[in-house]
Amino acid sequence: MTKRTLFALGQVVSTPNALRFAEAEYIDLLALLVRHQGGDWGDVSEEDRESNEEALLMPLRIMSSYKFSNDKIWIITEADRSVTTILLPNDY
Repeated sequence: MTKRTLFALGQVVSTPNALRFAEAEYIDLLALLVRHQGGDWGDVSEEDRESNEEALLMPLRIMSSYKFSNDKIWIITEADRSVTTILLPNDY
């Protein structure tokens, strides 16, 4: 079964902290990117969810947040879809 993709990710980059956290917690970052690109925004507020839906129609930033045991991973795709960044909240 093929997952739907709603937008381009552009170049995918990650902060060193996010990579270390994902490795230590055995988190599959590719699976998170698939969720993000498919419209599963994770643990975001209703306002952020609505903003993401609007961003599918307009050039706006798209942000997902996924909770894990002791931190979150954020994935942010820029408004022009040139870059998607994987980061921890304290990297922002």
